[in-house]
Amino acid sequence: MKKFDKERLLLAVAGPVIALVAAMVLTSVVLVASGKSPIEPYSLMFEQATFSDVQVLIINEAGMYYLAALAVAIGFRMNLFNIGVDGQYRLAAMMTAVVGAHVSLPAGLQIPLLILVAMLTGAFWSGIAGILKTTRGVSEVVATIMLNAIATSVIAYLTLDENFGVPVGNNNTTGVMHKSGWFPGIDMGDSGEIYGFVIVAALAGVLYWLILNRTRFGFDLRATGASQSAAAASGVNAKRMVLTAMLISGAVAGLAGLPILLGDVHTYSLSFPTGLGFTGIGIALLGRNSPVGIALASLLWAFLAKASQALDYEGYDKEIAVIMQGVIVIAVVVSYEAVRNWGLRRQQQRVGEELAAAARAAGESNGNNDTVKEVAAR
Repeated sequence: MKKFDKERLLLAVAGPVIALVAAMVLTSVVLVASGKSPIEPYSLMFEQATFSDVQVLIINEAGMYYLAALAVAIGFRMNLFNIGVDGQYRLAAMMTAVVGAHVSLPAGLQIPLLILVAMLTGAFWSGIAGILKTTRGVSEVVATIMLNAIATSVIAYLTLDENFGVPVGNNNTTGVMHKSGWFPGIDMGDSGEIYGFVIVAALAGVLYWLILNRTRFGFDLRATGASQSAAAASGVNAKRMVLTAMLISGAVAGLAGLPILLGDVHTYSLSFPTGLGFTGIGIALLGRNSPVGIALASLLWAFLAKASQALDYEGYDKEIAVIMQGVIVIAVVVSYEAVRNWGLRRQQQRVGEELAAAARAAGESNGNNDTVKEVAAR
């Protein structure tokens, strides 16, 4: 492997590694300050990860994290901050659950219909922020944050008894979806069932990589994210790319709740998972918007979420994992900036070395020419 390739690999790996080490060190300091062992919680969590039922839970959770992080990453590659993934996936899940409870088609049509409903709902909700940005110059950060709050209220309204709500005890649901819309899973025996939609999430990651790196659209998207003025000068409609990126980001966000909706609970209720969108931000940062990096970060986040539940039984607070997740996000930002500065210095140094080598070669060439001239003159 060439020296330059090794340096690029080092730059890609250094940021996440520094962030993880810093998170473990700082969390250990918190444990020591509270009079607890700084090592035992980690060993307990790693022990939990060896159990097959916990592994199934981690994979299922990682599938939802992965889709949410992909939605965030699409915005990041366009230099957009789609903070509204949380509202987009919750609203999409609720609408999908309503359609699934009121429409009954053969499985070959029902499941694609539900997926389409989720994607269109997510795209519609993110498209509002995209239109506001491209037509009125409204920051997508402000717009998507406000749309999260509006989505919560819309969901609360639509799940009222007089609308689509079906009360079950103290819980408000949208009713159980028809079985033709249940996504088949992978039976792991006594360990449980892996959501079949995890495979769809993996395919979404492959499609994300192919579109961004192997298509003209992906190049235009990345170019516009790097510099809208430069992209416009080369003939790219920057505003159209901004709106398109927001629509695609929202469509992918709409899928984030489907693994558990179609694979387990089959209804939307007050107990439906929340916060996936904000978790996706941290995962996208840690994974550096790479589909493989996001997959590894999703597994790490899911491991911290599921393996930490056993800490309560051993006298430790499971919030230790939450502390680690928060510290990782902070450490990622700091470490990536440090690694980026180091990379810039190395690039400047390498350019200087190449210029010096070229100057030496030119000097040697001129010296040889002078020698030849002297010999010819004699």
